[in-house]
Amino acid sequence: MDDRQLQIFLDSLLPLFKAGVAFTLPLALVSFILGLVLAVITALARLSSWRIPRLIARFYVWVIRGTPLLVQLFIIFYGLPAAGIVLEPFVAAVIGFTLSVGAYSSEIIRAAILSIPKGQWEAAFSVGMSRRQALRRVILPQAVRVSVPPLSNSFISLVKDTSLAASITYVEIFRKAQQITATTYEPLLLYCEAALFYLLFCSVLSALQNALEKRLDRYTAG
Repeated sequence: MDDRQLQIFLDSLLPLFKAGVAFTLPLALVSFILGLVLAVITALARLSSWRIPRLIARFYVWVIRGTPLLVQLFIIFYGLPAAGIVLEPFVAAVIGFTLSVGAYSSEIIRAAILSIPKGQWEAAFSVGMSRRQALRRVILPQAVRVSVPPLSNSFISLVKDTSLAASITYVEIFRKAQQITATTYEPLLLYCEAALFYLLFCSVLSALQNALEKRLDRYTAG
């Protein structure tokens, strides 16, 4: 790395960091929170005794899991204007990532609910709880603890996936790196620098995930 490249690297640190804090992480957080709400609804619909909700939820999961996320983002941002629906990049990205998180996380939550022994349901029914009460008070709290590790991994993956939002002009880390590259003509340097920021953010999140899992293990053991 020569002096010019070193200076470009140093000058790019703050803009890329700001893009990560101000755009990448908020996009990931908002999409993940909304996606979890959608995932719970979808998982419960998949487990419902009613046929129509089951079919709708299954169709939604099938479509989202069977098509590329990048294509979904393009349909939302570039395709919907043909139908008169124009969305800001952030809104389009949130919709796309929320739908993706909802579909994949619903399978995690559904599996966690199914992993709870039937005896827990029977114990809840034996003290007079309805199915809804048993689900809310007994089953879901246990399913949450089971779901934490895979859901944490999903969030970390989502942080990396936000780089796809650059394709719809949302200025997160990768898009900012592209903009700087357009003026410095140093793609290898800037893209490696962007990768380092994703690695930094994901490493911090992984450490937080480990701490959360240890805390839940102590709670469970107690």
